[in-house]
Amino acid sequence: MSDITRRDFIKIVNRILAGTGVGILVAPVIAYFYPASLQETPAEPIRVGKVEELPENEARVIKYGRYPTIVLNTPQGLRAYSAVCTHFACIVKWNKEIGQFACPCHAGFYDPLDGHVISGPPPRPLTSFPVKIVEGVIYVGEKT
Repeated sequence: MSDITRRDFIKIVNRILAGTGVGILVAPVIAYFYPASLQETPAEPIRVGKVEELPENEARVIKYGRYPTIVLNTPQGLRAYSAVCTHFACIVKWNKEIGQFACPCHAGFYDPLDGHVISGPPPRPLTSFPVKIVEGVIYVGEKT
């Protein structure tokens, strides 16, 4: 193995630092376009609770797959969305006063009826999940 010169050592260190800097700058761009709520979903539906336990305009957070999911009882029926904001994967919350899902990180707001972006930086709507009622019990997911 040959000895490395000071000049070659500095070149190597500069390349490593430049590569790290590029990675730090590119990672948020990739995260912006990569769907944060692409997640594993359970093979079986998740039991949320009885219909009467979730009043109209109220929400409950459950774990569906690896991430939190918001189940909302709207006047138009039950809805379930990933609680992961599509901007930078912050957790959205149901804001009953304004009737919208709100992301606390960058002021993104989502419509409760279909999850589309009302305002703010999120690039996509919230991921929705099927909701079914079986014998008075709410389930999120398929195969109910």
